[in-house]
Amino acid sequence: MSITDNLSINQKRIGLTGNIASGKSTIAKYIADSKNLKVLNADNYSKEILRNDYKVYEKIINYFGNEILDNSSKNEGINFKSLKQIIFNNKNKRKWIENILHPIIKRKMVEDCIRYKNEKILILEIPLLFEAKFEAICTEIWLIKCSRENQIKRLIDRDKICRDEAEKIMNIQVNDIKKEEKSQKIFENNDKDIEKLFKKINELI
Repeated sequence: MSITDNLSINQKRIGLTGNIASGKSTIAKYIADSKNLKVLNADNYSKEILRNDYKVYEKIINYFGNEILDNSSKNEGINFKSLKQIIFNNKNKRKWIENILHPIIKRKMVEDCIRYKNEKILILEIPLLFEAKFEAICTEIWLIKCSRENQIKRLIDRDKICRDEAEKIMNIQVNDIKKEEKSQKIFENNDKDIEKLFKKINELI
C-alpha cells in the first residue's frame, strides 16, 4: 500500500514550490498568518531528521566525515552551513543525501497530513517538489517565480554571499523539469508586485 493511500480526499493540500530565493517562505508565512493555516515545511523536516534520527545522523557522518560536525555543539550536531556548502559544490554528494532524506521527509509529511486531516487546507512548502516527486501528496501545486536579478539580490542579502556565489547556487538548481506545465497556479513574486500577489492569494483561499 502506498504511503499516500490514507490521505483525505476532502482536504486541499497546496504544494508551494519554486526555485531558491523566489519567495516561497514569504508567501507561506503570509498565508499562515493571514489565513491561520498550517504550513508543513520540507526544510524543517530535513533539519529535524538530521538532529533527531540517529541512524540517519550516523550514515551521514560516516559518508561526509567529521568535517561537517559542529564543534561548538555539546552533542556534536551537524553543522548545516558546512553540509550545505559541500552538497552545493558536489552533485554526487548532493544526490546521495537527497536519496537518504527525501523518502523520510515524504513519509513524515504524509503522516502530518493525516494527523491534520480535519484541516480543510494545508500548505506544503517543498522547494524540490518536482525533483523529489512529491506531486502525489498535493491536490494542487502553486509555483512561485521571480526575476533572476531578484533571486540574486535576495540570496546575497539572506546568505551574506557574493554575487558569483549566488549565481553558482542558482545555476546548480537549473534542470529540464517543465515546472510551469506541471503547476496549477503560477505567481510572479517580484518585490514591487507583492501586494498584488497577496491580493491574488486572498482571492484563491
